[in-house]
Amino acid sequence: MSDPRPAPAASARPDRILVLCTGRCGSTTLARACAHLENWSVAHESRSHLTGPARLDFPSRHIEIDNRLSWFLGRIARDIGDTAGYVHLKRDPEAVAQSFARRAGQGILRAYRQDILTHTRWREPKSSLIEQCRDHVDTVTANIEAFMATRQHRLTIHLEEIETGFDRLCDWIDAKGDLDTARAELARRHNASTGDPAA
Repeated sequence: MSDPRPAPAASARPDRILVLCTGRCGSTTLARACAHLENWSVAHESRSHLTGPARLDFPSRHIEIDNRLSWFLGRIARDIGDTAGYVHLKRDPEAVAQSFARRAGQGILRAYRQDILTHTRWREPKSSLIEQCRDHVDTVTANIEAFMATRQHRLTIHLEEIETGFDRLCDWIDAKGDLDTARAELARRHNASTGDPAA
């Protein structure tokens, strides 16, 4: 499951990091861990309410973790490109779909089911909730993977091996701070759904 590629070389360090993900895959946990870094700022969905250039106006030496960035990849490529580094935060897709199913009445999954999949409940009544969740996960993952394939600065972190992934991230961006406390955050449950071992 580990990403076979080595961490990007230190000489290739970007000035911003954007963490792309489906959601329900450890984004809150990673944000809590990165909050203990001293030479990088971090935020979780900090500009998700903004439009226009302000939506992607992230400062330098900043890590932004936001599952909704997967819907802005064309603009990110155009306006930010390879000045930033990109992390694909992943989790077993079935576990992500099951976690979304437990929160189907809110957030991005509700929008996907009701509006991106237009009137699915009435037009395709055989389509089950879990099928719709799987479709969302597959769609967002494919969008991210296609984008990541074209990026110069990229790293994949799997939730199932998040400690190793976090260490690789820290090496890549030369992170300083209380790394022991940061690693301890990775072992805690943050924003978990009922019955969900991680979020």
